[in-house]
Amino acid sequence: MSLTPFGGRPDAFAASSSSERRPKVTTATLRELKLRHEPITCLTAYDYAAARLVDEAGIDIVLVGDSLAQAVLGYENTLSVTMDEMLHHVKAVRRGVKRALLVADMPFGSYQVDSRSALANAARFVKEGGAEAVKIEGGEKRAELIRQIIDAEIPVAGHIGLTPQSVNAMGGYKVQGKTLSGIEQLMRDAVALDRAGVALLVLEGIPREVAAMITAEVGTPTIGIGAGPDCDGQVLVFHDLVNLTFTPPAKFVRRYGDAAALITGAVQAFCDDVKTHQYPSDDESYHLPKETKAGLDTVLARKRAMGR
Repeated sequence: MSLTPFGGRPDAFAASSSSERRPKVTTATLRELKLRHEPITCLTAYDYAAARLVDEAGIDIVLVGDSLAQAVLGYENTLSVTMDEMLHHVKAVRRGVKRALLVADMPFGSYQVDSRSALANAARFVKEGGAEAVKIEGGEKRAELIRQIIDAEIPVAGHIGLTPQSVNAMGGYKVQGKTLSGIEQLMRDAVALDRAGVALLVLEGIPREVAAMITAEVGTPTIGIGAGPDCDGQVLVFHDLVNLTFTPPAKFVRRYGDAAALITGAVQAFCDDVKTHQYPSDDESYHLPKETKAGLDTVLARKRAMGR
């Protein structure tokens, strides 16, 4: 099987050229898309290769999510990933993203302690990582902190509903806003972050009807994940999209490819070829120049003659 660069896509370079011709996505672009009722696309990416492929495919927002804790680093949940780990991956993704808006997830503990450390950590993502916005979980209780970060010239993405960093406080990964009081709280959270000036608002794990209400209420573009089709845009985890996870998918996940099967098949074929001496072939080997080969043959012939 012949594998071409960029995941075997023969049109990869054409896609690259097409992507480069598209205008750069900014926070202003997202507002314009909402006003025009044009859906916004968002995917996570955690390394250079995935970031480049996602960006060249035309995604509007690339999120280096703290979901890399499970998807890439093998942690049990998002709580374990550190600032240094997040920065490492943000830098790698930055090198692969040219057009999309690059958003970095603020990991657990990087903004909950105090506003001073939160501002410093947000600035690191921009200054060291090249992020164009940071994402913070939580509703109205985060509004003041978000204002301070925005005042420091750092765009912020809000995140309400099922917030994974609150898994212990929530008692698990549970859909939020299923009661009237829960709906009221989500509406307050959304309005508070909208007024604080967030560039976009992630709505995770909430009923479709509530997400539609929020989307209609706020001027901020909403990005849904497990929040139904009425948001201004949608986001999925890259590894969920291409079946590179090792756990059953959530209800809202749609598989668009099976990279696990592709990779497993390729590795098994490689193992088989090596064990049966079919790889590498002579054509896949380097050879001496003719002059050097002739000289070497002469030297070896003399040694054989002396040995006799």
